[in-house]
Amino acid sequence: MGATPWPYTAVAAIAGLVLAAGVVTAAGPWDSSGQRTAERHRAAAQEDTGGADHGGDPGRAGAPKPAPSAASVLTGLGGAANVVKSAPSGRDLAGVLDPLLADPALGSRRTAVVVDLATGKRLYAGGADEALIPASTTKIATAVAVLSALGPDHRLTTRTVYEPDTKELILVGGGDPTLTAHEDSAGQASLRTLAADTAAALKERNVREATLSYDTTLYAETELHPIGVNDNIAAVSALMVDEARTDGSTSGPAPRVPDPAADAARQFAELLNEHGISTTSPGPSKTTKRAQPLAQVQSPPLSALVERMMTNSDNDIAEALARHTALATGERADFDGAGRAIHAQLQKLGLPLQGARFKDGSGLNREGRLTANLLTRLLLKAADPSRPELRPTLTGLPVAGFTGTLTGRYADGAAGIVRAKTGTLTGVNTLAGTAVTRDGHVLGFAFLASETTDATAAQTALDRAATALTTSH
Repeated sequence: MGATPWPYTAVAAIAGLVLAAGVVTAAGPWDSSGQRTAERHRAAAQEDTGGADHGGDPGRAGAPKPAPSAASVLTGLGGAANVVKSAPSGRDLAGVLDPLLADPALGSRRTAVVVDLATGKRLYAGGADEALIPASTTKIATAVAVLSALGPDHRLTTRTVYEPDTKELILVGGGDPTLTAHEDSAGQASLRTLAADTAAALKERNVREATLSYDTTLYAETELHPIGVNDNIAAVSALMVDEARTDGSTSGPAPRVPDPAADAARQFAELLNEHGISTTSPGPSKTTKRAQPLAQVQSPPLSALVERMMTNSDNDIAEALARHTALATGERADFDGAGRAIHAQLQKLGLPLQGARFKDGSGLNREGRLTANLLTRLLLKAADPSRPELRPTLTGLPVAGFTGTLTGRYADGAAGIVRAKTGTLTGVNTLAGTAVTRDGHVLGFAFLASETTDATAAQTALDRAATALTTSH
């Protein structure tokens, strides 16, 4: 047989589907999102999760079953045999998936598509073009859209300027929800650093006190998500610190401050005071062309933000990236404009958008609609070697049994060899990602279920379906 098909090699290599500690360590670098770091630490800690070549005690209670040994998968990557076996046939997949997807736990409406990531061929389909509520699998579309619009190296900038005529100091929001006030910024843009640099710049101008204002006009307005006040997301603002969380957490649901920008400016004022700059109580304003730049801090690259969004299902990052997609394409930076921008970017990529409706970037809005066909095509596009800028869409997918929203799932199944974006709303359960077969072949899949009545049972049914892909030949 000839050389290994390039889509297969690229997808398997970048998806990080073999999680033996040595392979994970070699896959770095460890970026500020913590995504790869988490995989490395978990893999090192669980010495008994390796395949046949790695030893350990796979019988320990609660431990994930061993992943396939690296040797078998590396064969599929162009190793000793340099041969890729054929993907499972549609008939074989139907025999396995049909009964699993008929589980009543998946509600009255369910759709599914499985594709061969080596060739793009569709191997299985049920209701492929029926648009259902996607929940957080919407983030796959958001990721592809923003990466195609801005590129993986783009960074979000928070800055300060000084209006000499009015002695006004303005904190200008750059739409970075990961801006942090924690003493350990963990590679994120630091409000503390911005305050120190701003204070130094003011002292160079012999300024020791100023009128403090904040500018959030990068976005059309600060918007509350249509779901209302909710621990899953802050009010969407161009200026916020630590996602406006009030409990010190970095992911998951948390109480939020009602006005993220005002809270960020208040914290900034306190930090300035520590550096000998006194300010008035902050209020909203808008920067003029006369403003003099003082200091700035930048977020990690967009690739890291996308990975964090995907791994943790971070709604605040998702809505920020949707608005940056709008800004990059000339649309209004609000929910409607972001939806139009995402649709337009995916249309440019030639993706099938029949029935698709983008009502937000996170998938919290129940009015959104996607098809299983579109989700698998998004995965294929992200795996295309000619589109390397889209790769963080795949590298950010949670790893079954290891990272993000799949950390506590697949302990008795396909830990380490399924990577997937989860989606959960009341009555809605979805799962879309990649899986490695016994032969080391990489498949892309999307399963959507609506009108479910038991979220835990529905998740279990979806996990069984994904696990079945890993045992197929």
